[in-house]
Amino acid sequence: MTVRIQKSFAQAVGTLYLVPTPIGNLEDMTFRAVKTLQTVELIASEDTRNTQKLLNHFEVKTPQKSLHEHNYNERIPELLAFLKNGNSIAQVSDAGMPSISDPGHELVVACIEENIPVVALPGATAGMTALIASGLMPQPFYFYGFLQRKKSIQKKELTDLKNQTATLIFYESPHRVKETIKNILEVFGNREVVICRELTKVYEEYLRGTAEELIDYLSEHSLKGECCLLVSGAVEIEAAEVFVGSLKEQVEQLIEEGQAPKEAIKTVAKRHDLKKQDVYKEYHEL
Repeated sequence: MTVRIQKSFAQAVGTLYLVPTPIGNLEDMTFRAVKTLQTVELIASEDTRNTQKLLNHFEVKTPQKSLHEHNYNERIPELLAFLKNGNSIAQVSDAGMPSISDPGHELVVACIEENIPVVALPGATAGMTALIASGLMPQPFYFYGFLQRKKSIQKKELTDLKNQTATLIFYESPHRVKETIKNILEVFGNREVVICRELTKVYEEYLRGTAEELIDYLSEHSLKGECCLLVSGAVEIEAAEVFVGSLKEQVEQLIEEGQAPKEAIKTVAKRHDLKKQDVYKEYHEL
C-alpha cells in the first residue's frame, strides 16, 4: 500500500474547502471563513436559499450550486471536473461543520480519490460546543449524532453503546427528546443527562439532571429548537456473558436443565442473535 500525501497549499488543481457556518449566532463566522467564501469560484451548499441569507449578510457574491443527499450522485462528477480545471470550491452545510450529521462526506472521498486537496476550516460545531459547557467529563467523548427514530432500533443502538465509558453526544429533535431519554433510562439506567438547546442563540438553555429528573421536567414542559443531548459514560461495565460449547451442545445443556427442546433452541438463537431455524438445523445436524 502506498501512502498518499496531501500538500494542502501546493497544488496545481483547485481545492475543496470545508467551511463551517454559524449554528445560530452569525458573529461566530470566522474572518477566514468569510474570506474563503469570497475568493473561491463556487460554493456548494446544502440549501442554496438558506446559505444565500448568510452570503447576503457578509456581502459575498460568489455563485452557489446545491449539493445534498438527494443529488450528490449526479452533482459530484460536475464538481470534480470544475476542481480539476483549477477552480476552488467551498462546501457548506446549513449550520455547523459539513459532514457532521450533514452532507459533505461523499464529495470529500471523491476528491481524495482524485488527488484533489481537501482543506477543512475550524469553526462552529454543536456537539463540542455543548460538551465543554455541559459539566460532564469532556474527554474521552463519543459523538454519535442522530439516533434512529424507531423505538426498537434506537434501543438496539443504545444497547450497543451501553458500556461506553466516554461521554456520549447525540443530536435530537425537541419533539422526540423525551422519548429518547426514556429509552436511555431503560437501557443505561438513571445516568446524568444534559440537554442543550438553541445553542449560541438568545434563548440558549442547558437542562442538567438525571434521566428521571429530565423526564419529569419534560412531562410538564415542551422544548423548542434542535437539541444536543449529552449522557455520562458508563461507570460499571457489564461483562459479556460467555457461553461454552457449540450451538448443539448449548441446546443439549438447556434440555438437561429442564427446558423443552423447542424452548432451548429459541433461547440459544436469542443468545447469539440467530434465526431459530439455523439453531434447529445445527441441533438436528441437518
